[in-house]
Amino acid sequence: MNILLAEDDVDLRGILAQYLELQGFTVLTAANGQEGLNRFRKEHVDICILDIMMPVMDGFVLAQKIRKLDSFIPIIFLTAKNLKEDRLKGLKMGADDYITKPFEVEELILRIKNILRRFGKTGAENLTVGGFEFRFDELTLKGYGEEHQMTLKEAELLKYLLMNRNCVL
Repeated sequence: MNILLAEDDVDLRGILAQYLELQGFTVLTAANGQEGLNRFRKEHVDICILDIMMPVMDGFVLAQKIRKLDSFIPIIFLTAKNLKEDRLKGLKMGADDYITKPFEVEELILRIKNILRRFGKTGAENLTVGGFEFRFDELTLKGYGEEHQMTLKEAELLKYLLMNRNCVL
């Protein structure tokens, strides 16, 4: 899954991109709105995460231009603008979510996955081991007539172990 991350804060953009890549996403970064629009035009994008206060072109304008190119692309605003008017403006523009900084990265990941699932872009990974079926997208482990709900950390660890079978870790 390709994520367009348009964020002007270099440190936040870098850390967030690394974390998203660890979750299995491909992250296309942009330092401003115009750069974000150029990346969107050139590359396949499954979901957009846009800061609002960016140089050259702000996130609201970028979202409008992206919507003209693809009216169904999921958009999440990730911003320090937490006034009610800003949140309402973002949601009225058709944003699928509006998250204010500071935020929990685990919550952002779950929101991204929920939105992608609603849009039918799950990239679901069903892995089997022994008599168990592991569904990372649902955070469940099923087998022998039982189902166990996992935390995100547990699921990430199990996925990592399963993806690296027969390797010393």
